[in-house]
Amino acid sequence: MTKKSIFKIAVMSVMVLFTLSGCKKKEEEVKKDESGQASSDSRQAISENDASIDDVNKTIADYPLMHGKGTSAAQTNTIAGLSVDTNGACMGTIKLNYDGVTVLNNRKRSGSIRLTILNYASGQRWKMAGCVLKVEYLAYRVTRASDAAFIELNGVQNLTNVSGGTWWELYTFTQPNLSSSVTGTNLSVNFNGAGTASYNIHRQFTYTLSSAYVLTCTGQGIGSSNGISNLENYGTTRDGDPFTSQVSTPIVWNTTCGSWAPVSGQLIIKVPSKGLTLDCLFGVNSSGTPVTVGSNQCAYGWKLDWTSGPNTGTKVIGYL
Repeated sequence: MTKKSIFKIAVMSVMVLFTLSGCKKKEEEVKKDESGQASSDSRQAISENDASIDDVNKTIADYPLMHGKGTSAAQTNTIAGLSVDTNGACMGTIKLNYDGVTVLNNRKRSGSIRLTILNYASGQRWKMAGCVLKVEYLAYRVTRASDAAFIELNGVQNLTNVSGGTWWELYTFTQPNLSSSVTGTNLSVNFNGAGTASYNIHRQFTYTLSSAYVLTCTGQGIGSSNGISNLENYGTTRDGDPFTSQVSTPIVWNTTCGSWAPVSGQLIIKVPSKGLTLDCLFGVNSSGTPVTVGSNQCAYGWKLDWTSGPNTGTKVIGYL
């Protein structure tokens, strides 16, 4: 496995983890209403936020002045629809500009994301443990080309290299894991002009690599609000209703089973004012019982227990 291959496998995880099957109620199970929209909105926002962080990770790796790899020339950007303004790179700032061209998955992106390494003048570089990258969304819009539906992000997040090091150190087994976190408050998310939600996203990912080159990722919620801990996201919906999304048990996936098929973990979404609770348990058998998988084994799927007002239900959903 090449360095390029392991990097591609690793960065794709951030795009998929916690989106999972949307973890939202189905119309045949719970009548579609504002509560269902709130959970769907949260999953969509998390997914697009992850996709943007994926671009950030890839781009930072290509620019030595930001990454700290040395003074060699930057590699050529290969992300479709994206150009990088490096005028401020010598001061720790670059800007990702999206051109609005339709690319993979029938999506087009416009707007910008500005990246700034905090304390750059004091010697901080992305590969250092504890380095914080300020991520500013400037009218960053993702539009579905087929029907022009869009989601737009504005606000600030911090991306932190918790463990220090890079994918190269993980690949060469010179450090045991690679860990990073995404945190931010009051990220403004507009859904197709029909309403704006306010999200507080607090998540951490830790990667390990076995001697057989199986990559494992563990995702956690690291936020807290009103006495509730382990929150990956919380805030207000587009209708102004408070909600929480809690990772009650860390979500784990590996490259044997795929990022769409977590081997364990639990995610609980609540919109109290709507009487909605979605309890998603990952890594179960066909009966909905949690299983412990061994080497080269995968779970059947995940179980959804839902409550919507006086109504309740359970559904076991296969990964394939």
